[in-house]
Amino acid sequence: MSKLCIALLLMCAHLSAQSQQRIFLYPSAAEVTIKGFDTTAPYLDYYPAKNTSSGRTAVLICPGGGYQNLAWEKEGTLPALFFNENGIDAFVLKYRLNNPKQEGHRYPDQYNDVTTAMRIIRSGAADWGIDAAKTGVMGFSAGGHLASMATTIHQQGDPAAADPLLRFDSRPSFAILVYPVISMDTVFGHRGSRNNLLGLTPDAALVTALSTENRVNAATPPVFLVHADDDKGVPPQNSIVFYEALKKHKVKASMFIYDHGGHGFGMAPKDPLLSQWPTQVVQWLQRQGFR
Repeated sequence: MSKLCIALLLMCAHLSAQSQQRIFLYPSAAEVTIKGFDTTAPYLDYYPAKNTSSGRTAVLICPGGGYQNLAWEKEGTLPALFFNENGIDAFVLKYRLNNPKQEGHRYPDQYNDVTTAMRIIRSGAADWGIDAAKTGVMGFSAGGHLASMATTIHQQGDPAAADPLLRFDSRPSFAILVYPVISMDTVFGHRGSRNNLLGLTPDAALVTALSTENRVNAATPPVFLVHADDDKGVPPQNSIVFYEALKKHKVKASMFIYDHGGHGFGMAPKDPLLSQWPTQVVQWLQRQGFR
């Protein structure tokens, strides 16, 4: 059994004891749910690091699930607890979803959730002991696409805004994208994610605009990419085209493509090779000055 596997088992054992705060993204009066579809409004679960030093790094985690469901533990709480063990605060995002019958939410609801979440974290950074300039985003699969939208489609803060949240910039300080959906095209994109985000017959211009490799520019923050070469669900071309766009615009980036793993391996605690990527992320954050 790998060291990471043992560590994750210990984390799970102490999960219920972990200090945690649930933060709803919108006022209770806001009309953000669909009657008969949503069971809860969007929220953040906050997992603070064990150390109490000020100016900590924080990461907003977007679990995957094809914009239809959320792999909450494998791609949410377990990564959050791993970051906690490494002195990093974590927030797991419950964002709005859809289903094949198109009874739920489509773009821009999910994008609004991730940008609102980033602004909430920044607005409370001082109280939580977080450095707002060291606040990034992480996403897996379709959650990786959502994180990539936050990474490439920014909303600038307006110091004069009446809404205090709108005074904060939505641009993350860094991004960690794990087997991400990037393209909304059907050549190598994930059709299920596209259908749930954009509908069954999306406008071609929207498909292009939300294929996030097209949105990379010099203002894009540093990015860490992880993928498996044998991923049949979300082919590694998604990470590759994003990486190429980052390099075109001289954005700092690292990409690891493993020779195995398929899709949805999460923290890969039982695989001695794949399980190295979380530690590589922490080391990368240190090299970028975010630790």
